Amino acid sequence: MHRFRQPSTGPTQRGDPPVAAHVALAVNGMGSFCWDLNTGEMRYDDAGLTVLGFKPGEYDNRPGTIAERMLPQELPEIQAHVGRALKTRTGYSLYFRVRHPDGSLRWTHSQATVISDEKGTPAQVIGIIRDASQELQAIDQTRELRQAKSDRRRQADLVGHVNDALAPTVTVDDVAEALTATRLVQRLGAASIILGLADSGRIGLVGSNGVPDEVIRDFHLARIGAPLPLTEAVRTREPVFVTDREQFAQRYPGLRRYLKLVPEATAAVYLPLIAHDTAIGAVGLTYEGKTRFTHDERTLLTALSSTIAQSLQRALLFDQEHELAAGLQTAMLPGHIPHVAGLGMATRYRPARARGGIGGDWYDAVTLPDGRIAAIVGDVQGHDVTAAAVMGQLRIALRAYAAEGHPPLTVMARASSFLAELDTDRFATCLLVLFDPRTGVAVSVRAGHLEPVLRRPDGSCVWVDVPGGLPLGLTAPGAQPPYRMSETVVEPGSTLLLFTDGLIESRTQDIDEGRAKLLDAVRAGPVRPDNLADHLLRTMGDFTGEEDDVALLLLRRASGRRAAAPQMAVTISPSDPGSLHAARHALRTALHRWSLGSLADTAELLASEMATNALLHTEGDATLTARPVRNGGRALRITVTDTSPTSPQRRAATEQSTSGRGLMLIEELATDWGVEPRGNGKRVWCEIPLKPH
Repeated sequence: MHRFRQPSTGPTQRGDPPVAAHVALAVNGMGSFCWDLNTGEMRYDDAGLTVLGFKPGEYDNRPGTIAERMLPQELPEIQAHVGRALKTRTGYSLYFRVRHPDGSLRWTHSQATVISDEKGTPAQVIGIIRDASQELQAIDQTRELRQAKSDRRRQADLVGHVNDALAPTVTVDDVAEALTATRLVQRLGAASIILGLADSGRIGLVGSNGVPDEVIRDFHLARIGAPLPLTEAVRTREPVFVTDREQFAQRYPGLRRYLKLVPEATAAVYLPLIAHDTAIGAVGLTYEGKTRFTHDERTLLTALSSTIAQSLQRALLFDQEHELAAGLQTAMLPGHIPHVAGLGMATRYRPARARGGIGGDWYDAVTLPDGRIAAIVGDVQGHDVTAAAVMGQLRIALRAYAAEGHPPLTVMARASSFLAELDTDRFATCLLVLFDPRTGVAVSVRAGHLEPVLRRPDGSCVWVDVPGGLPLGLTAPGAQPPYRMSETVVEPGSTLLLFTDGLIESRTQDIDEGRAKLLDAVRAGPVRPDNLADHLLRTMGDFTGEEDDVALLLLRRASGRRAAAPQMAVTISPSDPGSLHAARHALRTALHRWSLGSLADTAELLASEMATNALLHTEGDATLTARPVRNGGRALRITVTDTSPTSPQRRAATEQSTSGRGLMLIEELATDWGVEPRGNGKRVWCEIPLKPH
């Protein structure tokens, strides 16, 4: 027998549910109920009472008795659902738990419909109730399975994010910056992160995010034995998990007062970073709202600590190698740069960021006895110890040749032969500038190297036109490489920039872009050489990515009144037979005025030979110029400029020949000579030294 029957409403109205329907409900673990809203009684059949855990005769048909078996935290939501159903005169479907007399909880599902009277007022609620424990258990299992899969996917993604962040790192600073980036900290689900590196019994804090400055200041370089979570992780080589603030304060009393700086932190973990069985540091993470660490989370954090440790160990080795390489490189560069009155100088060397950071770039500056400066930059092929060793030998050789007073072309030729004789299979590019601070004359020779850059007093910048030549070491020993010189006057207030190609070249940028970028950087840079050098390294480093070594040397001629360099210039015309005689007379007069009268005979002879050659082989005029060179007037330079691009050729001359001896005389009487193309002609020059008395 069922415990209730629906009220009789006559033969044509609702009657008792068919017995077959009640049987079907009971077989499927379902019961039915009827709630009379007028009397307040809520009657359940036997199957429904079984679902709710009532024994026969135990239930008093009061809704409040049912509510007593529901969970208090779920009851407000159930009442809200039923209230909305009554208000809308529809129905409801809801899940809730009831506690049986034995204390067990049982999930139930109730589904009902609201029945209204003739006036449309809710009169009854009729529905079914069933045991939903197995159903929800299956749902929970499915949900847990999905959650587990999601967690594993999230953990794999997290490991991938950390690996991706650390993969491009090279130095310890790179690792610290990548690991403490805000985006990665957020992916870790943490509120803050701190990275410590063990060194000489202390732990140095090398990176952090979200950690109060006071903590960084007070605990940087703390002793490994100090009672701190980060040092404990290093000391014990075990992770430290904290999930209670009071527990944390009791465990580390010295940190109690710092807890107020992080009021939202509820949990923390400090992981040792172990590489090659050595604790090299530790990383700490704090969390907000977290109260426990699951087994999977602990496993994940341990795996992450191993990844971080490997990256940090690799970075430590690189930094050590880089420091050693930089020290070796620095030791091979000149210890100091000479101080010259009226000349500002600055030098810089920056190793490449690539592994090892050693190469063959160098700079040097030598003060010559006559007051001029021999400024040199160069780059030996390769980025290894051999390149650095060859660089050291070549730098010393160039310095010695320049200090001996050899002309620039001779210095470069001897250096090329020296490198070839070393038999190292290495070549080198080089730029040599012989600069006179008094007159501003800069004589340049380059061997496969980039030209210098000149910034004028008005801020405009240009590449100095210097004829190119073969790199050093590419000619057979004893051969004379075809180098040529170029002469430029550096005005007061101007800056001359010598550098190696690492300043403008990049694998991802076009060389012309680098050249244009450098001119812009020099033009916009500060005036002082030291400040300009730093500006160029910083600006161009952003452009090139610091992929190659850079050697930099700046010469700035002091501002002020420009001293007029003594010079004589006369024009010789083939249509004026007396112009050559007038030129010789003007040359002799100028030499006496410059106290170089002892050179008059030799100077007149060579000037006549050069001028005559120009008049014989060109149709236009020629210009003869002469001026003292090398500070103090220790030599004389004679130049003849004409409009023919054809260079003079040495010819065999017999005793009866009346010509052909010009170049022989120049080679015999001059210390140096050369031919420079000038676009619409050429310039032939030679230098005659002033012999000591």
